[in-house]
Amino acid sequence: MEQRAGEVGVLTARVQAALHRVRALDRRRPLLWDALLTGFFVVAALTDARGGWRNITANPHVPVGLVLLLSLMLSVPLLWRRRRPLAVLAVMAPAALVSQWTGALLQAELVQHVVVFNIALRLPLRRLWWAAALLVPPLVVGSVRFPRAGWDQLVVTPLWAFSLVALGALVVRTRQEYTASLVERARQLEVERDQQARLAAAAERARIAREMHDIIGHNLSVITGLADGGRYAAVKSPERAAQALDGIASTSRQALTELRRLLGVLRDEPADGGAGAEPPELSPQPALADLDQLLDGVRAAGLPVRFTVRGEASPLPPGRQLTVYRVVQEALTNTLKHAGPGATATVEVSYDDGVAVRVTDTGSGGAGPGGAAAGGGPGRVRGRGLTGMRERAALYDGVLEAGPLPAPAGGWRVHLRLPKDPVT
Repeated sequence: MEQRAGEVGVLTARVQAALHRVRALDRRRPLLWDALLTGFFVVAALTDARGGWRNITANPHVPVGLVLLLSLMLSVPLLWRRRRPLAVLAVMAPAALVSQWTGALLQAELVQHVVVFNIALRLPLRRLWWAAALLVPPLVVGSVRFPRAGWDQLVVTPLWAFSLVALGALVVRTRQEYTASLVERARQLEVERDQQARLAAAAERARIAREMHDIIGHNLSVITGLADGGRYAAVKSPERAAQALDGIASTSRQALTELRRLLGVLRDEPADGGAGAEPPELSPQPALADLDQLLDGVRAAGLPVRFTVRGEASPLPPGRQLTVYRVVQEALTNTLKHAGPGATATVEVSYDDGVAVRVTDTGSGGAGPGGAAAGGGPGRVRGRGLTGMRERAALYDGVLEAGPLPAPAGGWRVHLRLPKDPVT
């Protein structure tokens, strides 16, 4: 049984391969295929016209010249069956009518069903009514003129053939349309896959840009503060200057480590599948537990910071902790850049229905960078910094607000609120 099933499978595969080659030839050279098919039916019709038609004719005295002409009229138009199938059938109809009227009853009339197949396959279905209107009158004429041939043979049998041919064509047409829909769906899926890949790449680029902005911006601000403090301390207190240099070195190494970790994930895999490649330096992402170290670095850069925690600390997912850390980092970085000398900062973390972070400073008069007034100038946190902070908040359905504090106290405020993680 298994052997027989295997043989059937091999036979089916061979038939499918042969059909595939025929369809490929038809697509490459349709005119050649039309000429071959038309030539076959022309030869068959002329062979029947040499005398075979007399075996079924109702009138053996039909002139041979007329039989030859009718045979050609019923076979040669097949060459245009795909481009103008209904017109081809209209050309064949008079020849079929003469064949039935004279009683020749040529078998070449069956070639009309090849045209019917193309009408059902390529044209709107309502055109089948026109095809039936062209086929039926000659059949009725023949049955009336030669009743001895039999109504069922001259009319019923051709109509059954017409129905079966049309039904077969509709099955093929449905199959082709279904296959075309699958191909189109596959194409759309490929387009959607490429779009998703581009969106994912854009999102990853934005994430990396945010990380690099936060890392480089913060550490350079700390280094700048340490360098300025070291320059003033070098005159009066060399020991303080040395401490500032140590802080610069430590901050620089930390920044380089974070950049290596971030850029290590972008390293391409080697051609040998990874053999001998050094894995990127990995370390945990910053979390709320690292805020103390962050604030120590900011204090070392010359900005006094007071840190307060309100409420009972609840565990947060790593992504939300990273968001809080980066927002505090960016807010303090902008304070270092724009608040001016003598400014102080306050960081408050509150746990209630989620987590809220408030970073304020006592910078000069609430002015933006470069001293722009709060009412019309650009905000202190601008460009990629503000955009990055809002994007981070939006990832977790959070809200971020940033702006100057009201006079007379002045200063700047950054407020972040993240709702409770629905999973927890």
